Amino acid sequence: MRPTLKSYRHVASGKVRELYEIDDATLLMVSSDRISAYDHILATPIPDKGRVLTAMSFFWFDTLGVVNHLAGGPTDERIPAELVGRAMVVQRLPMLPVECVARGYLTGSGLLDYQATGGVCGIELPDGLGEAAQLPEPIFTPAAKADLGAHDENIGFDQVVATVGESVAHAARELTLDIYRRGAELAASRGIILADTKFEFGTAADGSLVLADEVLTPDSSRYWDATAYAPGQVQPSYDKQIVRNWLTGPDSGWDRTGDGPPPALPSEVVERTRDRYIEAYQRLSGQSFADWPKGDQ
Repeated sequence: MRPTLKSYRHVASGKVRELYEIDDATLLMVSSDRISAYDHILATPIPDKGRVLTAMSFFWFDTLGVVNHLAGGPTDERIPAELVGRAMVVQRLPMLPVECVARGYLTGSGLLDYQATGGVCGIELPDGLGEAAQLPEPIFTPAAKADLGAHDENIGFDQVVATVGESVAHAARELTLDIYRRGAELAASRGIILADTKFEFGTAADGSLVLADEVLTPDSSRYWDATAYAPGQVQPSYDKQIVRNWLTGPDSGWDRTGDGPPPALPSEVVERTRDRYIEAYQRLSGQSFADWPKGDQ
């Protein structure tokens, strides 16, 4: 008989995930249907979003073959029945206080950094690059983890060394770029560009790095349709861009610079966003989302 969620102690909440203690060695990581934008957790959930993130992470953990934090499969008996398909049983690990970001294309905060300094996180780049330009080679552009509701801050490699030590910093950079390249290669074979992504690593008892949290999901990665790729302009992406566009458009009535929270999302925006997440999973994994486990409701 499966346990109930009440049998586990709640440990922490994030923008999307909830963590519960199973025992001294393992945690239950639950992906909700919450969605955040512009540092706000929105009042309107996106149905099945948590299941998509979980399905995508399981796919990539299995495909990459990198040492990771999983301590059970998607239907592990320690997962409460109602959470099957949106929860992972994972190892309890000390986590690096650094977001490990890899970029193969210039956009977002990387582009802003480049426009201000001519590089990203202290890495010099060629002159004349614009929005969505492909970089000569992927680069490691780490960020310091911010508190909930705040932006992560891009930092240089020297700051990573000062934070976690030289050997761990070099290992994190090497592993980040290796996983990015392999993920980008598979995505390209499915007609999708992996523009950038962020990873989180924990440390095993011997000090080696363990890939943790989510991996290569639409929430942690910027995916573009290769057939629509047009450098010089912002690319449509497989994430919450539909939500962002509506919030900053004329129909929402929301002032992003004000103190008020974002309004509720209309059903059409919710449905289009859900479809976009599912499309990303199905195109990348080659699997039908309809076949992914779904907990008892």
